[in-house]
Amino acid sequence: MGASEKEGEPDYSTTRLRGAALWGLQFKALMIKNALVAWRNRTATFLQLFASFFFIFLIFAVNEALKAAINDRTEYKNIYTPVPKPIPGIPACENAFYIKPPCYDFIWSGSNSPIITSLVQNITRNNPGRPINFDTQTKGFATPADVDAWLMANPYTTTGALHFSFTPSGALGYGLQTNATVKSQRGQFEDATFDYQVPLQAAAEREIARYIAKDWTLTWTPSYAEFAHPAISAFSAVGSAGATFLFAAAMFSFVTQASNLVTERELKLRQAMSTMGLIDSVFWLTWFLWEVLLAIVSCIFLVCFGMMFQFDFFLHNAFLVLFLMFFLFWLSMTSLAFFVSTFLRKAATANTVGFFIFIIGFVLQLIVLFGVPYSKEYSNGLRVIFNLFPPNLLAIGLKYLGDATATPEDPGIKLSGIGQCSPRSPDCVMTMGGIYIWLIVLTIVYFILAVYLDNVLPDVNGIRKPCFFFLYPSFWTGRASAGSEHGGIFSCFGRKIPELDPNDRADDADVIEEEERVKAAAAAGGEGAGVAVSVRGLVKTFPGRTEMKRCCVVKKTPAFHAVKGSWFGVEQDKLFCLLGPNGAGKSTTIHCLTGIIPTTAGDALVLGSSIRDPGSMAHIRGIMGVCPQFDILWDRLSGSEHLFLFARIKGLPPVHTAKEVASLLEEVRLTEAQAMRTSGYSGGMKRRLSVAVALIGDPKIVYLDEPTTGMDPVSRRHVWDIVERAKRGRAIVLTTHSMEEADILGDRIAIMARGRLRCIGTSIHLKNRFGAGFIITVGIGARGASVASAVDLQAEAAAKAAVAEKAAAVKAYFKEKLDVEASDESKGYVKFLVPRDREPQLTAFFKDLNDCSKELGISDTQLSLSTLEEVFLNIARQAELETAQAEGRFEDIVLPNGLSVQVPVGAELVSLPPTEEFPQGSLINVSWQQDDSGTLRISRFSEQRAASAETAAGAVAAEWGAKSGENQGFWSKICGCCR
Repeated sequence: MGASEKEGEPDYSTTRLRGAALWGLQFKALMIKNALVAWRNRTATFLQLFASFFFIFLIFAVNEALKAAINDRTEYKNIYTPVPKPIPGIPACENAFYIKPPCYDFIWSGSNSPIITSLVQNITRNNPGRPINFDTQTKGFATPADVDAWLMANPYTTTGALHFSFTPSGALGYGLQTNATVKSQRGQFEDATFDYQVPLQAAAEREIARYIAKDWTLTWTPSYAEFAHPAISAFSAVGSAGATFLFAAAMFSFVTQASNLVTERELKLRQAMSTMGLIDSVFWLTWFLWEVLLAIVSCIFLVCFGMMFQFDFFLHNAFLVLFLMFFLFWLSMTSLAFFVSTFLRKAATANTVGFFIFIIGFVLQLIVLFGVPYSKEYSNGLRVIFNLFPPNLLAIGLKYLGDATATPEDPGIKLSGIGQCSPRSPDCVMTMGGIYIWLIVLTIVYFILAVYLDNVLPDVNGIRKPCFFFLYPSFWTGRASAGSEHGGIFSCFGRKIPELDPNDRADDADVIEEEERVKAAAAAGGEGAGVAVSVRGLVKTFPGRTEMKRCCVVKKTPAFHAVKGSWFGVEQDKLFCLLGPNGAGKSTTIHCLTGIIPTTAGDALVLGSSIRDPGSMAHIRGIMGVCPQFDILWDRLSGSEHLFLFARIKGLPPVHTAKEVASLLEEVRLTEAQAMRTSGYSGGMKRRLSVAVALIGDPKIVYLDEPTTGMDPVSRRHVWDIVERAKRGRAIVLTTHSMEEADILGDRIAIMARGRLRCIGTSIHLKNRFGAGFIITVGIGARGASVASAVDLQAEAAAKAAVAEKAAAVKAYFKEKLDVEASDESKGYVKFLVPRDREPQLTAFFKDLNDCSKELGISDTQLSLSTLEEVFLNIARQAELETAQAEGRFEDIVLPNGLSVQVPVGAELVSLPPTEEFPQGSLINVSWQQDDSGTLRISRFSEQRAASAETAAGAVAAEWGAKSGENQGFWSKICGCCR
């Protein structure tokens, strides 16, 4: 239970669910989480469910436009009883496609015959519906050769020609000449045969018949009709264009799902659930089944929308045939999204990848619609390659379904006919049943690949599982595998572990003693009495990298040893505090212990289970609580929903969950804000919620990584009380930058620096060993007045000299009475560190100091004790100094004369080479302080003073550097391209 556990309440360590019961509880928790996140992200969920309506409407618009374009074309229709159509009169040339005015309705030959001329005049006069002007709208020629010559010289000026002639026997004959090419203009088609040739033919025969019959009123009304026939060409808007539109609709779900998975990885939400004991198989199956539910609803809506728009495609094909087509395609795209997400590290990248996949799918679908490779002339191997991409199967499936409903009379494909090809698809090479099987196979294959690659490829923290992780029971049930070896390094790929420097070993007596104690317990086959966590030589090394910087610089980063062989134990019912500056290795140690990142070498046993065995790590996470350094929360979930989620992940019995959640919310003072989404929480509220999450489910080991960061003093004190009460029955590991927090909460404290333990023990022990003892600060009298009243340089120099003389007298007095040197000196103040062994002398010393304070010019005296912060700073400073000396680092000092000297890092008294001003050499005092990263930097240095054999003793020699500004232009020119 949480920190408020009382007597008589159940022990969750014994009642916690395990095995199949735990799997079912976690499954329920994640399904509820997915539903809540989807409900509160309504826009994305709405698009997933109803995007199909928009795209069905677009298909409807395309279908109506195409219907209008091909309405008069009978090859797309079944013609059972052809309707005769009267032959119209000769049309005006101005209405023809591509004819250039001025133009002629027709031209003719035989103008040298009065009879033929009279016939043509009758044709123009008796043209049905529209008389033709013989003089301006027709043009006569003597012979057909003249007509051809004129047509060659005047293209696009007429629609047809009539050629009349008399045979040798005196019979009148005629011929027709038209451009029979079917032309298209702005989506409209023009058939010259029926639009121009047939009207000319009817007009010529009408007048010839009247001429022969000598009956100029002879009625002549011919008509024409095509043969009865089925649709010669099949066309379906859904079958042809639907694949692209419905693929676009599916991409909403694809991008949303990929983004959700990558977001949980990027924000470390999945990592948080895993460290709290989430079973991997639950994570993947809940996401998959959630997408199955969305796919079912989306596909039902899709088919219903198609029926609503009265598409023959949706009305005539069986409902289940259509539903299975869309549903299986949706599932295959979901598995593809899972697969793609394993290669992505940023959620924003998912949108770009989705767009790229859509473009590829669009191009491939166009190819498929042209019959490639789904026709008999292509090989099965090529079809198999195309089948690996689900949009291709959607395209060919919709084409077959569209062909089967190309006309209103076509029956479509029924469920019983999915194993056969439609008669409308003569070149069919796959049945609908075959397409279904392929989509099912792709769904399974992509899902298995996604889960496999997600586990064996390194994640953002570099952790990966063994190649055969799925053979371990821990993956399926969360239980440790029996008989597994502790400390094995699992990887599908070899790796070389960089060697540690053998000289970089612990030299502190307490650290060595702790190491020997842990080693002795390990040799005895256990962790030691009352020890919950036993860390054994833990090493974490991050490999180096080589990268190209700018145009001509290759930057090679060496391997970095973040943790250098830590040995320590964490006792039950105790709080172990881990301190250290930034980059010391604290958080890396916590990440290794919680399984977030793999160890390079060494091991740790948590209640007897190794952190390096996947099965054991799964067991450890079930009894572990973690408050990470940075809050890992869902913005769309409330505080209570977070606790319910993690309580179920931990296997807390449902009958106790509500009470436990309410108790923890009250403990961290979030009861009133429990229904508020965490996106509205302040930084302190989020940290308190993270602490509550770490304590949910009565964990036996709790890791708190800087838990009070960002809290106000009142909330911080309250959390300290919670942590103090939470010690009972569990071991707690705490990292913090607050020395006060460590002093109050820590039963044992270890300080790390540069990846190595520097000291370990209780707070009092560390202060006694590493503290400076007592700090005495002495103020020099008249310091402010003398300097402040100086109005010229001479007076100011005199005032400074007076203060320096008094300070020298004070330092000599302390040296004589207590044998201590000044640790720090600033304007008018001198600070001394008095070891604890001088404590018996202090009473008499202060009495004497008070008596001669006026003589020494002392204005005030302050006495204080060493603090844990001073211990921390001293150890961090010493660690940085050792590292700097080992690396041979230097810092530059520019002297007032412009010369630059290189000073070894940490050197406080530095001797300078001889100059004209100081022929025997000179000395300067250098003060150092650590920056935010813990690196020693020069804070100030004294003026040069002449050196002598006595004063130069112990000084560190400096080296001349370049004069300020010298020799920089040359290298700037040489390296200009690399900047």
